[in-house]
Amino acid sequence: MSDFSAEAMGLVIREHRQAQGPSMTQEELAKRADYGKGGAVSISRIESGLVSPGEHRLAAIALALRLTPEQLKGEAEDRTMSLARQRGQRPVKLRDQVAETKRRHAEITEKAAQRSKITQEYGEAFNRVHDVVRDDFFMRFVELAESISGAPEPERPGEGETESTGGETPAAIRIEAMSAGIANVIRGAAAGGAAGVAAGGAAAYGAFTAAALFGTASTGAAISTLSGVAATNATLALLGGGTLAAGGAGMAGGILLLTGMVAAPVAALAAAGFYVVKQRRNKKEELRLRTEIEAAEAALNQSQKGFDTMADVLPRATAIMEYVEVHGTHALEKWRASLPPEPRNWEALGTGERERYKEFLTVAGCFLAVDIINVPALLTATPDDVREMAKAIDETLRYADKTIKTNV
Repeated sequence: MSDFSAEAMGLVIREHRQAQGPSMTQEELAKRADYGKGGAVSISRIESGLVSPGEHRLAAIALALRLTPEQLKGEAEDRTMSLARQRGQRPVKLRDQVAETKRRHAEITEKAAQRSKITQEYGEAFNRVHDVVRDDFFMRFVELAESISGAPEPERPGEGETESTGGETPAAIRIEAMSAGIANVIRGAAAGGAAGVAAGGAAAYGAFTAAALFGTASTGAAISTLSGVAATNATLALLGGGTLAAGGAGMAGGILLLTGMVAAPVAALAAAGFYVVKQRRNKKEELRLRTEIEAAEAALNQSQKGFDTMADVLPRATAIMEYVEVHGTHALEKWRASLPPEPRNWEALGTGERERYKEFLTVAGCFLAVDIINVPALLTATPDDVREMAKAIDETLRYADKTIKTNV
């Protein structure tokens, strides 16, 4: 198991980039490593030790530098130990101790501020496109689908399927179950039930998806398995914007609360700030400040793996949403234009129109699976739990991305 700091990995990558002949710019490395728009900013953040790249990103960077991921990890592990030894050698004189502590205080304060900035940047980008897709694709599809009576009952994954993998349900089965839940709520509304909701808005989306997810769980499989390791055990648990049942917006609603991951370190640093600015202080005050700074450093280090995973997950989730925003909404509008006038009946639809209904239902399930990923939980999980959660999230994102592009 690799054990290296984000700072060490950043230094190693920077050194190899600059050692290329001729020296490679951050923009060139980003391009060769298949980063998209703004890739140079991502490389800069990696080299600054703010973020450590995930496995697939690290593999791409290593290839661009003509190295293997194992080589980069090995060098980063050695550099991590070297940095730890250097920092363990404290100055003897109080004056030098004060200077070192001031430097560490400034360094970690900047790191906490940058983390908050990165989190807000990624969260706002996701929220923007999520809200468009929610209103212009998901709820628009629900509105159209509710106008079609007689749609067949969707096939649900059986209890045997959900239990055949040792308790952790594959992304394909989870998404299939979510699509079935969505379809059942739509069928109930189309038959004149009370499950239908007006299109648009977080409240409508929350009410609809709460009903859909509860319906999904009625298959006999626990909601916790259907939403995967990375989601909350109850799926509808509070995610910052409120429960889905109460009109919240899942991951979109809660994502900006990720800035809370620096609350404890920032509080410690603020408490220590008075001593930092003092021109003179005694050994007792110096020890107190150093202790608070070390606690803040430990808190940030503890959440580093979760933060790294968040920094990998949110841009990927945003890209999936952007694809649906561009291609899904266009395809849905074409389908709407092809439908017969209301009142509509399933038997009156052509083969192509029926197939499109099923495809959009699958895309809606993928959208929901991506939306309920519990990214905030990453920042309070242990490193071992983060690895398991990251694996489940990666599977969901990969499957959703592939499936959406196949069906839209």
